[in-house]
Amino acid sequence: MTNENNLLDPRLHFVVATAIIVKCDDLEKKRYFLIIKRAPHEKAFPNRWTVPGGKLVLHEYEHLSKTAGYPQWYGVVDWVLRKEVKEETGLDIEKPNYLCNLVFVRPDGYPVVTLSYWAHYKNGEVVLGKDFTDFSWVTLEEARKYDLIEGIYNELAMVENILSGKK
Repeated sequence: MTNENNLLDPRLHFVVATAIIVKCDDLEKKRYFLIIKRAPHEKAFPNRWTVPGGKLVLHEYEHLSKTAGYPQWYGVVDWVLRKEVKEETGLDIEKPNYLCNLVFVRPDGYPVVTLSYWAHYKNGEVVLGKDFTDFSWVTLEEARKYDLIEGIYNELAMVENILSGKK
């Protein structure tokens, strides 16, 4: 990732996929979103609340079957989302739906492309991975009370609007 001057190659980025998980309570007629708190040792956004997700890492998906007749992998983002959600929360999700994308630069200088998705909760009980210290199922209004990473609340609101039939 570095060139001869030991600087980051500006063309290279981490690629991260995140999943906003939605759980519907039909009795209460409410939607809940899963948020998780990052551990203090995290390089980016320590102790802040976010949604599950993770980096695309070649050695994790290169063993997957490639699409017949093609040299590339299809469906890797869906695969990494399901894998990361399972590792970080213990939950299974339904098919992920694309929401938006964004770019930021980590404190260590690495640029990150984030692909944000949303998915309905499928099953499981929350069991946090080692990089997280807490979790909560929150309504959109309750989410305002948490120290969310900038932009996460807006993404939750985007999903709420999609599910409510608003633009």
